[in-house]
Amino acid sequence: MSTGAHILVVDDDPDLLKLLSMRLSGAGYRVTAAESAEAALVKIAMERPQLVLSDVQLPGKDGLALFDAIRVQHPSLPVILLTAHGTIPDAVEATSRGVFTYLTKPFDGKALLDVIANALAMEGAADNTADGGEVEAWRAEIVSRSTRMAEVLAEAKLVAASDASVLIRGESGSGKELIARAIHRASPRAAAPFVAVNCGAIPENLLESELFGHVKGAFTGAVANHPGLFQAANGGTLFLDEIGDMPVALQVKLLRVLQERLVRPVGASHAVPVDVRILSATHRDLDLAIIDGSFRKDLYYRLNVVSLSLPTLAERREDIPLLASHFLSRLALKYGRKVNGFAPDAMKALTTASWPGNVRQLHNVVEQVTALATTPLVPLALVQRALRVPSMEVLSYTEARTRFERDYLVGLLKITDGNVADAARLADRNRTEFYRLMQKHGLTPGLFRGDASVAE
Repeated sequence: MSTGAHILVVDDDPDLLKLLSMRLSGAGYRVTAAESAEAALVKIAMERPQLVLSDVQLPGKDGLALFDAIRVQHPSLPVILLTAHGTIPDAVEATSRGVFTYLTKPFDGKALLDVIANALAMEGAADNTADGGEVEAWRAEIVSRSTRMAEVLAEAKLVAASDASVLIRGESGSGKELIARAIHRASPRAAAPFVAVNCGAIPENLLESELFGHVKGAFTGAVANHPGLFQAANGGTLFLDEIGDMPVALQVKLLRVLQERLVRPVGASHAVPVDVRILSATHRDLDLAIIDGSFRKDLYYRLNVVSLSLPTLAERREDIPLLASHFLSRLALKYGRKVNGFAPDAMKALTTASWPGNVRQLHNVVEQVTALATTPLVPLALVQRALRVPSMEVLSYTEARTRFERDYLVGLLKITDGNVADAARLADRNRTEFYRLMQKHGLTPGLFRGDASVAE
């Protein structure tokens, strides 16, 4: 029995589409159906499946054109083609271009299920969710329904099974460390340590000791042996965050460690063997850094065996309501607040904000509104304050005119110390009309005379 992987079935024959959907649903898969390549691409944009099963002969774009379109945005998404005998040459060509395989019609039901199981196992996607739809433990910290993130996660799961070095690219706050932790949890090294270090946050004179360790007396202040983070991560994963900020001199020493798998602590006369998988991350353009000489090309190729690129929060806006609600529930519990959601206009403000600080900024905004909220629903004004957006109250025409009229009358009466005749003259209105306006807004001359004030 399958573990509920999501399969998109594409066929313009309604009867065959129904039969395939029933057969796959009966085998425990979650099935989405589409009758054309165009409809399939819309379905994929809404939710990335874990496998596409498509007929070659389709109206409009055929199955091969559909595969080409999928390959551009979702290179790791497996595609299986169903083909009649007349289109076998095309299907064979497609496999050379990256289609997982093809089946000829009529096909055996068991053979279809075996091919699907093999494709899902190859991609590592069959167990992205456990029975009941719960997110699998390896990626539990990553809250997303974005197709962009689904592609990143699928590639992360694939690369996790190997020991290849991975370079994670993305803007600050986009979740690079979360992806690194997820890769570690999905890897054979999951039971061993995961050690993270921010290469840009530690002074250059201390970073070497922090990474490689030192022996007692190696320098002033070295009062005891210190093993360093490479040895601390032995058998597991070392995550080098903001690797682009590492000083060039230290890059040379890091490269030697990666080549020899030996670490020599500062001041030591011998090296220590280490078994560490390297994951690294940066928000910098390392290609430009290589050109300007601030990053070594040989180290770059050592680190960039596999590259993953994280989308910004603005590029995955469909995740904002999900993330905001997730953060709110956790933070409300942390602060003991009875806050259970966002007002509709407050959520709209969140989803349309620019988010230069990405997911980290969203978390900070939600934390601020949670700490300050006094109502069950977070209001728009609180979100705007946290976003540092000037609050703009949208009034009806009648309300706006009434407010202007009241404030205008108050201003005139303040100027004239409550002298209605003078105020009416400044307003170019007769006294009777001015008194009628004052009455409409509950204003009396006495409020503005002598030591009286509007607050009285």
